[in-house]
Amino acid sequence: MKRISSAKNPHIKHLKGLQEKSRLRSQTKTFSVEGEKEIRFAQEGGYVIRELFFKEDQLENFSSWVEKHEANAHCYAIEEDVFESLCYRSNTSKVIAVVEQKSGALEDLVIKENPFFLVAESPEKPGNIGALLRTADAVGADALLIVDPKTDLYNPNVVRSSVGCIFSVQWLGCARQDFFDFLSKHNIKLVSAALTTDAVAYTQLDYTGPLAIAVGTEDKGLSEDWLKQSPAQAFIPMMGKNDSLNVSVAAGILMYEAQRQRKLG
Repeated sequence: MKRISSAKNPHIKHLKGLQEKSRLRSQTKTFSVEGEKEIRFAQEGGYVIRELFFKEDQLENFSSWVEKHEANAHCYAIEEDVFESLCYRSNTSKVIAVVEQKSGALEDLVIKENPFFLVAESPEKPGNIGALLRTADAVGADALLIVDPKTDLYNPNVVRSSVGCIFSVQWLGCARQDFFDFLSKHNIKLVSAALTTDAVAYTQLDYTGPLAIAVGTEDKGLSEDWLKQSPAQAFIPMMGKNDSLNVSVAAGILMYEAQRQRKLG
């Protein structure tokens, strides 16, 4: 166990870099995870922990963690003011980890007999990706697929806003054509959220069988090219003045209707 008292320490600089720089996360294939609960979820999800940074005055509470991990991960006791400078949740976080990213490839997905996927086209806001992960976890989806991602999927805001669900749900980013080839290969039906003339009320569609439900961005929805390849399109009736929902809310409505039908079927 090493003690660190300076913000200029190379290990602290590297951790700060992982929190702030997408390029460094990509180069090292690692990312940072803040919080005891989130790190436990990472462990349960089979993620490899490389480093653990403990707030020095809380070290006694994590003796079992040190004993379990110090053979395979570097452990550090960090002086309080230095540790606080690394935290998003000031005065509440007690441990931060550096964790290895998992390789995300469609061929690595565990596909059940009657698969059920949530799909998002090019979401840009990390908070929305985190919320989609929470939705996928809550409804029991087999995976969240981000098609043509525009955001670093290991951005700290994705990790935080997912509240640990980044570790409990299969998920990955992929190119559009690869996704459509994947649907064809496994005979998976695609239902896309849309406001087109071809769309029908979401409660009127059949969601049984192998299924992927797709949502687009909040301002533009799914792209026109995407909808041309979608055999089934669903809309959610809006009763007020607003004409759109948060993407994770819309996804939740569609996914829970699908899950209702699938359980009845």
